Amino acid sequence: MHDLVIKGGLVASAFGAVRCDVGIRQGRIATLGEALDGAEVLDAQGLLVLPGGVDSHCHIEEPRPGGGTTEETFASASAAAFAGGTTTTVSFIPQWRGHDVWERYVDYRARAATGMLDHAFHQIISDPTDQVLEEEVPKLVAEGVRSLKVFLTYDNVHVDDRGFIRVLETARKLGCLVTVHCENYEAIRWRTERLLAAGLTAPHYHAWSRPTVVEREATHRAIALAELVDQPIQVFHVSCGEAAEEIARAQARGLKVWGETCPQYLTITARHMEGPDGAMFMCSPAPRDEAEHANIWEAIRRGTLDVVSSDHAASSRAAKQGADFSVIPNGLPGLAARLPVLFSEGVSQGRISLEHFTRLVATNPAKLMGLYPKKGVIAPGSDADVILWDPKREVTITNALMHHAVDNTPFEGKRVTGWPVATLRRGEVVMREGEITGRPGGGQYQPRGAYEMATPRGITPQGFGA
Repeated sequence: MHDLVIKGGLVASAFGAVRCDVGIRQGRIATLGEALDGAEVLDAQGLLVLPGGVDSHCHIEEPRPGGGTTEETFASASAAAFAGGTTTTVSFIPQWRGHDVWERYVDYRARAATGMLDHAFHQIISDPTDQVLEEEVPKLVAEGVRSLKVFLTYDNVHVDDRGFIRVLETARKLGCLVTVHCENYEAIRWRTERLLAAGLTAPHYHAWSRPTVVEREATHRAIALAELVDQPIQVFHVSCGEAAEEIARAQARGLKVWGETCPQYLTITARHMEGPDGAMFMCSPAPRDEAEHANIWEAIRRGTLDVVSSDHAASSRAAKQGADFSVIPNGLPGLAARLPVLFSEGVSQGRISLEHFTRLVATNPAKLMGLYPKKGVIAPGSDADVILWDPKREVTITNALMHHAVDNTPFEGKRVTGWPVATLRRGEVVMREGEITGRPGGGQYQPRGAYEMATPRGITPQGFGA
């Protein structure tokens, strides 16, 4: 007898789809078969049965140096994630210049425990001192933090090339993945200064301040330095074909380089920033145009970009204010919209298959983050993280449907085909027809051990390595 059986749905995975029952016992998938019996039954006739989404790029309840946190709490982020079919997130522990990281980890882990999501962490490194890299990061790795995040832009967090190399070297020694925000800091600073001096201050000049060339250059540089050190990296939120081409060339050379993009780089353009709500569409890299949307879709189809995350970074309308584009907070809320927008634009419109969709939103991020096969797949022994998905349901996205903490979504009014009916996290129904039924504190920390995708190739120039 199973605790719960999902009956009659089309069970989709990264490898194919089959119509069968899913038997769940003690929070895990126990059986895939026919005519299974369970103490509770969920009818999935006419529905897809998908693995719960894994969103490997989320900014949630990040503490600020001067006190307070970002507006999205782990409680509200959990509701948003469940509403959109995501059951596991990887979010960011901050580091501030002049500060260490261990204290931040302890604090952030306690914050995450108040939510409902299963969760893992990236550690941001903005001040790569000896103390941080040689003493504190090894302690974090022992706690299961297996990815380090580096920004190559932004005044308060960017690292220079030497600092980046030191982070790569540390990650290589400890078996961590390095994730990178690739934009050229000095180029953006120079361009911004010139725009402001010319009186070009409106939100849509944000895109002018960081054209595709600054993303392409930083992507090329990040890959070259990673190759020098022999360190696997993931390039975050790729927005343009030029950056994707740099990743493709690296992959063709056999380097361990992966690329990620987000729904905003498939649907939102720089023109959205020209309207009265232009600030609400500001993110970095900046939204491009329809030609770049086509380039990103092609990179997805080729497998160059193999993860679609949300880069969820929610700010209210009141917070998205500033005298000019350079001081308006960047970032868009997207936790709840990620799967519906990608399914509608991808599967429903015939751009990608159902199996490819499953890889992009669940299986691939779970693998790249060292969470697979516990997460990201419906298979015996895996956690029973499951979405019941209606592929034909048409919904107009509104902010109320997003369940996040802020008063806006960049996808307001967008009509999508395909919508989650129910979300299960470890066998518990945590969302049904838009109603959140999970319990606060019900999420679990997911420590990560060593894994192959974060393991260096063992190849360095001239065979010399640290």
